[in-house]
Amino acid sequence: MQSSATVLVYSDDANTRAQVRLAAGRRPAADVPPVEFVECATLPAVLKALEEGGIDVCVLDGEAVPAGGMGVCRQIKDEVFHCPPVLLLIGRPQDAWLATWSRADAAVTLPVEPVEFAASLAALLRSRLAIGA
Repeated sequence: MQSSATVLVYSDDANTRAQVRLAAGRRPAADVPPVEFVECATLPAVLKALEEGGIDVCVLDGEAVPAGGMGVCRQIKDEVFHCPPVLLLIGRPQDAWLATWSRADAAVTLPVEPVEFAASLAALLRSRLAIGA
């Protein structure tokens, strides 16, 4: 198992980023490595972090402004070679079809529910780390 996993968290709202960090904890599941967070509040910061590499999973806020996480997800899936899996935070369950349109690998609703979020994040980490192994 690698020593740590890097999770990019994109939201213009610092409270949402804090919810994500708290819900994930240091280790979202026993069988995945501890996580380190890269926080981004703007689209250019997200693109720069992805260009630098080393990101294992992206958590994108679908409610972020001016660049919403759904649009950002679709853009990075089109533009980033070997794009990491994306966990999309959506405002309501009815927006799940938009998460599918954006090509997100998983979606959870806001506010972040810690057990659901940690399980979804751990599943994406497992798949990413299995591919990278």
